[in-house]
Amino acid sequence: MHTMWKGTISFGLVNIPVKLHAATENKDIKLRQLHEECKSPVEYEKRCPVCEREIDSKEIVKAYEYAKNKFVVLDKEDLDQLKKEQEDKAVEIMDFVKLEEIDPIYFERSYFISPSEGGTKAYSLLRQALGDTGKIGIAKIIIRSKEQLAIVRVYENTLVMETIHYPDEVRSVQDVPNVPEETELSKKELSTAVTLIDQLTAEFDPEKYKDDYRTALMELIEAKKNNEEVTTAKDKPKPDNVTNLMDALEKSLEKTKGPKKKKTTKKKTKTTTAGKKKTS
Repeated sequence: MHTMWKGTISFGLVNIPVKLHAATENKDIKLRQLHEECKSPVEYEKRCPVCEREIDSKEIVKAYEYAKNKFVVLDKEDLDQLKKEQEDKAVEIMDFVKLEEIDPIYFERSYFISPSEGGTKAYSLLRQALGDTGKIGIAKIIIRSKEQLAIVRVYENTLVMETIHYPDEVRSVQDVPNVPEETELSKKELSTAVTLIDQLTAEFDPEKYKDDYRTALMELIEAKKNNEEVTTAKDKPKPDNVTNLMDALEKSLEKTKGPKKKKTTKKKTKTTTAGKKKTS
């Protein structure tokens, strides 16, 4: 399993060298966009609308837009230094709370925690202590240049870290439109709804639930592939170096010619046999 973060988790004076591994994966089927006419993949280029040209990633800087079209540019060196200062800190468990005290709306992403070399005993100690007390730990961690609030808990026999949103990242329910106030309901309506919920109540079994859309989409793709309803993208035409060279040479010649000079006609003078000058 790929290691995506290495560091130390501490609680009190106990330090545990650990590694994080993504606990979930995205199973979405990725579809490409093709040009309908030639069935070639559509490209998306980074282009500056002012300079009117495609730009390289080396020409791109990060900035914060504090007002419309007004930016504070952040140098890579500043961001790297700030990131390093935070990453060098150990992940400290600040508090221990009960899992049921945290509403699921706060949860974001899960990571399995494994002990690094020399951390097996301390890892086992924290796992056992969390299991015996039924508590979870609240900590902070820097992941992908962002400081995350996180919890540490036991999942089966493994420690899991789950990033959670900060309170100001969860939008207020007061901003949700058209939410009705308390509505008067008849006893029969409520009784029927409760009965229906009771009849559909069961123990949670995650294996029971499948992604029907993903399964149907893959079946459709396989059927088309088996019926040879496929297409092959054409190779991108290679530039003709000879033609390009001639174009460059011709443009260079045009630049070196400079402005054309106006032709001037000089009057010729002839001498007659009589010794007199005659203008022609």
